[in-house]
Amino acid sequence: MIVILTALEIEYAAVREHVANCRLHEHHKGTLFEVGELRARPEQQVALASLGMGNTNAGVLTERAINEFRPSALLFAGVAGGLRDWLKLGDVVVASHVYAYHGGKSQDDGFRARPRSWDTPHRISQTAKHISRGPDWRRSLPADGESANVHFGPIAAGDVVLNSRTSPLARQLDERYNDAIAVEMEGAGVALAGHLNEGTQTVTVRSISDPADGTKETTDAAGSQTLAARNAAAFAIALTARLDDRGDDDASRRDGPARPSPFSAPVLMDNARAVQVTGTHYGSSHFGTAFFGGDS
Repeated sequence: MIVILTALEIEYAAVREHVANCRLHEHHKGTLFEVGELRARPEQQVALASLGMGNTNAGVLTERAINEFRPSALLFAGVAGGLRDWLKLGDVVVASHVYAYHGGKSQDDGFRARPRSWDTPHRISQTAKHISRGPDWRRSLPADGESANVHFGPIAAGDVVLNSRTSPLARQLDERYNDAIAVEMEGAGVALAGHLNEGTQTVTVRSISDPADGTKETTDAAGSQTLAARNAAAFAIALTARLDDRGDDDASRRDGPARPSPFSAPVLMDNARAVQVTGTHYGSSHFGTAFFGGDS
């Protein structure tokens, strides 16, 4: 199982075009998911959800998705504002790491940043770079998206829509997070949820829908969000199909939740009749107490 999450309905629709035989799955707290399989790879099962805008929504509902499905990977796909003039509308940005850029301390002498960031796992990053070098991921793109390039770099995630290159917030990003190439509103929540659920690999895939320079309304009206959502979805789906092509370790994880299980088993010793070991088994590590009986 791989989970693909989005924030906006236009992003969700773009991802869902690649998924067949969708069936409703309701979390016991009311969150609705759709579970289906990739059209291009029917053996790959995916769960989809649209979470709404903002890092808070994203963090809470990503946590819910992880605990519900125990996925081998989780992708967040959608649109973003570009922070570099060389980014074209429709270009795809895969996060090398995600900044939560709103943390800091405001003082009389200025703002002191207190950043947090989360790296994209090495395996996912390497797989994404491999996919980006080939033409296959573009096969499902509309004609106006075929020229999209794929870039890898930091993405800044905050809690406001940035539509300026000169506002105080824009200047803060330029001064404190100068290597960020795109800006959005959910990636930090997703990354934190993945971090807190050890072993859940997460990645943010965004496509540029506006240049974050005061022209958002114009570019959105011209259809840039639709183009960007489709491009992000196409790359995320290609990445999903490739990520599932793993070894036995990952396959066994998909077969069921990786939860601790109690055990109790006798083990024979050279100088004792038996040893009873009780405790909990976590993967290849054992935690517990040994009780010895007989001669010692």
